Amino acid sequence: MPSIDESEILSSDIPRWRRTLGQYRTPSALRGSYELAVTVIPFALAWILMYWALTHGHMWLYALLLLPAAGLLVRLFLIQHDCGHRAFFASRKVNDWLGRLISVLTLTPYDHWRRAHSIHHATSGNLARRGVGDVDTLTVAEYLARPPWQRLRYRAYRHPSVMFGIGPFFLFVLQNRLPAGFMRSGWLPWASTMGTNVAIAAVAGLLIWAVGLPAFLLVQAPVLLVGAAAGVWLFYVQHQFERTYWAKREAWNVHEAGLRGSSHYDLPGVLKWFTANIGVHHVHHLASQIPYYRLPEVLRDHPELRGVGRLTLLQSFKCVRLVLWDEESRRLISFKQLRRSSGLKLVHGD
Repeated sequence: MPSIDESEILSSDIPRWRRTLGQYRTPSALRGSYELAVTVIPFALAWILMYWALTHGHMWLYALLLLPAAGLLVRLFLIQHDCGHRAFFASRKVNDWLGRLISVLTLTPYDHWRRAHSIHHATSGNLARRGVGDVDTLTVAEYLARPPWQRLRYRAYRHPSVMFGIGPFFLFVLQNRLPAGFMRSGWLPWASTMGTNVAIAAVAGLLIWAVGLPAFLLVQAPVLLVGAAAGVWLFYVQHQFERTYWAKREAWNVHEAGLRGSSHYDLPGVLKWFTANIGVHHVHHLASQIPYYRLPEVLRDHPELRGVGRLTLLQSFKCVRLVLWDEESRRLISFKQLRRSSGLKLVHGD
């Protein structure tokens, strides 16, 4: 589980930390353009080479390029993410239009997603405001109060094959086609999703005309599905670790939730590049307008932040089994741990 050495940080004044981090919020047009170029150009080249390899029978090259292409798609999504926080470029208009363009590749309607994601930042860790932009999480008491069929449904939802297999496909390919959660919130969510759908259809139609439907699906579908699974995994481990933060409304604090409820996912260097430093998530939640390419500066200048919520790649795999928030011990636990502590059968057949 993550090494959480929070005593020095949490005893500090969080508003002071936010003021300190404010100096890193200024984006660079030159650096942003560079980051965009080294993501878009390799992604386009990887897609074209995968198509070439597929049509010329070089399946080894096709397979070799799949993971880098999916990683670059994840990186594009994280550029879109920074645009949504007005962090990638200084201009709000440039951020918004870049985010909308990228959303055609990520299948994620930019304006609708940005609104839902801002709610996530404003409510993360608040037990009274779950359900928008987060992973569904029940407390132990809530789970035990459910009838057996609802417990079974929750167990199915939290199963890795659903969470990281079926779930990413459902989220990016199906759910994002409608303004889920905002169906009655006016015309803006509908304009965002429907406009994105039309643009996706136009780009997909153009590519199908150019390369044919079978080739388009054989290149695009694996890249999209692997990238989507990686994206869901990243979001999962950023908030679903043992000593994360959940609190009831009266005890909840947005800044404490950001610092304590977000992990520092300390990945190997190449994965940090593909994931655009999103692993420095505790700092991101404290100051979301810091461009991702400046987050390493924060850890370099303030090394005391490195150990807060630190989670290595190997440690992160253990987070998959953590499914329920135990309000007594203030940690996420597994179904197995609940069985041991309660002596109860959680669902029929356990």
